[in-house]
Amino acid sequence: MTTAGATSGRTARTARTARTARTARKAQKDRTPRAPRTGREGRARWALPLFLGPSVLLIAVFVIAPAGYGLYLALTNTQLTGFAARDPQFVGLDNFRTLLDSGDFLSSLGRTGQFVFWSAIVGQTVLGMLAALLLRQKWLRGKGVFGALVLLPMVVPEVVASLTWASVLSSDEDGTFNRLLALFGGGAAAPLQDSPMTSIVIINVWRGIAFAMIMFQAALEGVPDELIEAARMDGARAHQVFRHITLPLIRGPVFLYLLLTTITTVGVFGLVYFLTQGGPGHQTELASVYIFQRAFQYSQIGLGSAASVILLVLLTILGVTYARLAKVEV
Repeated sequence: MTTAGATSGRTARTARTARTARTARKAQKDRTPRAPRTGREGRARWALPLFLGPSVLLIAVFVIAPAGYGLYLALTNTQLTGFAARDPQFVGLDNFRTLLDSGDFLSSLGRTGQFVFWSAIVGQTVLGMLAALLLRQKWLRGKGVFGALVLLPMVVPEVVASLTWASVLSSDEDGTFNRLLALFGGGAAAPLQDSPMTSIVIINVWRGIAFAMIMFQAALEGVPDELIEAARMDGARAHQVFRHITLPLIRGPVFLYLLLTTITTVGVFGLVYFLTQGGPGHQTELASVYIFQRAFQYSQIGLGSAASVILLVLLTILGVTYARLAKVEV
């Protein structure tokens, strides 16, 4: 009993000593003055806002502010001329109701979807991928010349390209296209009048294939050659290698390209306006042309702004869909 009591006493004293030591260390730590911030820590503290500040300011001035002002205009009856130009009135969602009840606007959205599908998703994507795959072939000679020829349309200004194609596809007998037909015994044709949508789709594919080729060529560089060689040794054909190995590995870049080219194709205006001005008979009146005509030709700024907001919402939904298909976090 005496030994047990002595042991219990020593244990209690040890516990009190440990608590006292911890309390003393904590008090000492609280009394210890903090070291002043060094110059490097101070600079690091201001580095983030210093570098991000200009970018945030530019985005706010050139993206957020115009978008907000456009939304404000969409809720008013603002016009370029007349009383509504001097004293615009708030009309709420009236402009949106007018557009959604307008057959012309809904038809322009349908034509825009058709133009985007055949021009961007089918034409530029397929031909751009074929061009990128062709440049990876070891047997191909003159890759530099081929790449330069594909890149050439991208560096030509849109207005210059539009006027050039207007001359080429002119319905006059002196037009380049009609002269070529005459060499082979064909009669005069007027593609911009007879097949206007097909004509602008082909021209836009011609202009956009270079960007697709660059995107896909960069993506294909990340595909390991070992996987392709192993598949070929197992007896896989070229289309099987592309479908089961190459395409899954470049899924992300492909959907990123589809998103970017969809946005740019929806915004195509100069090419269509200089070639057909939305005609003949509204056959090529895309959403961009419709917005321009309503806002600046008919002076209906509020209605044109509302159409732009609707188009922005549709593009946002489409972008989220692309991102989900690519399994990319938004």
